[in-house]
Amino acid sequence: MAALIKGITVTLYERTKTGADAFGAPVYTEIPVQVENVLVTPTAAADVVNDLRLYGKRAEYELCLPKGDAHIWDGCRVDFFGQSWRVFAPPVKYIEAMVPLDWNRKVKVERYE
Repeated sequence: MAALIKGITVTLYERTKTGADAFGAPVYTEIPVQVENVLVTPTAAADVVNDLRLYGKRAEYELCLPKGDAHIWDGCRVDFFGQSWRVFAPPVKYIEAMVPLDWNRKVKVERYE
């Protein structure tokens, strides 16, 4: 039986530290990885206000990550819907056994230009 809810494939740019610049700030290389079955949901209006207060960022979407996904999403760039986005808040993780569907973590993204 086919799943009733199915996510999309997004491109996650995993960051790998490759050194430091002249001022000692870390330098990263981005490696694109395809992540399948990611749910993309618009952010609720109340959450937009809360995120502006907490992080100074405007969340546009939440990405629900599939169970078993081991990628590190913090601060990474993500491409979907033909645009680039940046993960800005720490992932929220749910107890895998208590979630009946295929997703147990979510992250918030803002528009990245």
